[in-house]
Amino acid sequence: MTMTHAARLLDWYDRHRRTLPWRAPPGERAVPYLVWLSEIMLQQTTVATVGDYFHRFVKRWPTVEALAAAPIDEVLSAWAGLGYYARARNLHACARAVQQRHGGVFPRSEEELLALPGIGRYTAAAIRAIAFDEPASAVDGNVERVIARLFAIETPLPDAKAEIDLRAAGLVPAQRAGDYAQAMMDLGATVCTPRGPRCVICPLMTGCEARKRGIAEELPRRAAKALKPTRRGLAFVLTRKDGAVLLRKRPPRGLLGGMDEVPSSDWREGVLSVTEALKQAPVPARWKVLDGGVRHTFTHFHLELAVAHAAAATSGLARLAPGSAWCTIDQMTERALPTVMRKVIAHAAKG
Repeated sequence: MTMTHAARLLDWYDRHRRTLPWRAPPGERAVPYLVWLSEIMLQQTTVATVGDYFHRFVKRWPTVEALAAAPIDEVLSAWAGLGYYARARNLHACARAVQQRHGGVFPRSEEELLALPGIGRYTAAAIRAIAFDEPASAVDGNVERVIARLFAIETPLPDAKAEIDLRAAGLVPAQRAGDYAQAMMDLGATVCTPRGPRCVICPLMTGCEARKRGIAEELPRRAAKALKPTRRGLAFVLTRKDGAVLLRKRPPRGLLGGMDEVPSSDWREGVLSVTEALKQAPVPARWKVLDGGVRHTFTHFHLELAVAHAAAATSGLARLAPGSAWCTIDQMTERALPTVMRKVIAHAAKG
């Protein structure tokens, strides 16, 4: 691929670029804080989902200084629903690190960016290219697909990553590196799509080896994924007369760290023993196990939760564990409740 191809891609981008809330207008340099925030939010999440969250975050915390000064519970609450909650904890930690180490100004060197919490090679490259116009190669899933097809790389992912990264790095132009990075992302998202790629309107069609061989839709190939295990547990929805639900805080580290949750038994593989699970109820009560349950998928496993409901008795209120608190329905939006716990509460409300 030559610079002619980069020129074609940039010409296409100038005419077809997507309008995104974090993207700077044509000819203007992007704000590093907005680039970083959007890239963290977009990890494992679609553009359509991120838009509203991004607007709310920026309205509430318009600068990295403001985000660094925010309590972590407020950040987790604002993040609730986006999933992969370690990103939110790292987001907050990174904002504080930028404030403390760099005076609230994002660094532009790869070494300094990689030293910040939650920033890996892709995010560092995206920030350097888009925010500082450095000739860095930012390879996300969309770009992987474009490169695999452009060079007809048939080695399955993840083994193909090294070759894809090498090929992608060799294409980055010295000028307009930020526009080029975003053009590659846009091309993968709107033209070089996973299914039904629109090859006839692709600005790179003449140089695409996969198109010539008729295998574009087959690439990139992927190694077979291992089956995810299924864990099971029993969630305990305890309610007061005013409709408030008992919540507790999860440990700060690990899965859903620092988030609020409905108390539950341990999550284990195998058949759920309701009798054993009921022994882990947060308070003594007349627990009724409801029909059906909730299923949720995490990165490494599926979770199936049966749901038990009980009305709080006055005698049990004094024995609530530390970290537990009542949450009324109108307070739910202010709590850092992950999606799976919202599903549990909704299921209890129906039952």
